Amino acid sequence: MSAGPVPDLVGRRVQVKVPATSANLGPGFDTLGLALALYDELEIEVLEGDALEVDVRGVGEGEVPLDASHLVVRSIAHTFARRGLGLPGLRLVARNAIPHGRGLGSSGAAIVAGVMAAKGLLEGVEAFDADDLLELATELEGHPDNVAPALFGGLTIAWVTPEGPRHKKLIVHRGVSPLVLVPEHEMSTALARSLQPESVPHSDAVFNVSRSALLVAALVQSPELLLAATEDKLHQAYRAAAMPETDRLIRALRAAGHPAVVSGAGPSILVLASDPSERAEAVRLVESAAETVWQSLPLAVDFKGATVAQLDG
Repeated sequence: MSAGPVPDLVGRRVQVKVPATSANLGPGFDTLGLALALYDELEIEVLEGDALEVDVRGVGEGEVPLDASHLVVRSIAHTFARRGLGLPGLRLVARNAIPHGRGLGSSGAAIVAGVMAAKGLLEGVEAFDADDLLELATELEGHPDNVAPALFGGLTIAWVTPEGPRHKKLIVHRGVSPLVLVPEHEMSTALARSLQPESVPHSDAVFNVSRSALLVAALVQSPELLLAATEDKLHQAYRAAAMPETDRLIRALRAAGHPAVVSGAGPSILVLASDPSERAEAVRLVESAAETVWQSLPLAVDFKGATVAQLDG
């Protein structure tokens, strides 16, 4: 690493908090995402020279790299480099709660954490607006559907234009009660994407357009429509063979009237219940029907998105 060109950054410290996310939400493939109240929290301090110290606690402890290849460090370096700055020495302490490889946006959260850390460390030196943050995160993630809700919170619609990625944040109806069901096993996002066909029937595309539009209305205004609104023909069926228990439990949940979908690339399940009692019923169903251990996480919708705070002095 090269030393940062701005000497007064040494000693600057920031605290970053980033929510988990669930992308796709059934029909909204690569477009819709929801921020959930489960967080990775990090402290980042600028050190003298090019020293790098990485300490990971909680999820990923003893598993993720503790050098410059750590995704948060790479994201900070990318953000500095895009502003023509070298990466200074850093001390990074991460306290992670977002499960890895489970379809809850852990990589997107790490990328957003790095972008937000860089924003905080460069306060007064460089300015970043919402479009800048989304573009930087998307450059590393490859698509904006996870990083948009991680950055901005709530329900986000993300799309890509010739000028870069864009988003619209919406406030979710207070009656929506998300439940995430997390298995012990992981799922590779790359593998999940490789199972996706290059093209789909026209009728399936039309089906998903209608359901995606309905899903926005259901999440914002009419939670009673969530079961119909979460139907999908674009991606979940193609990926089912790679996560058979996820598929089986989703079918059982939906047959019982619960709006269950694959969370992101899986293998976790997201249930968009319309009230807490429905959420409790879904937990009981999974406990009785699952063949392996599943963790139940009743979560609120996160409305704030990623935050960064100065810890100077």
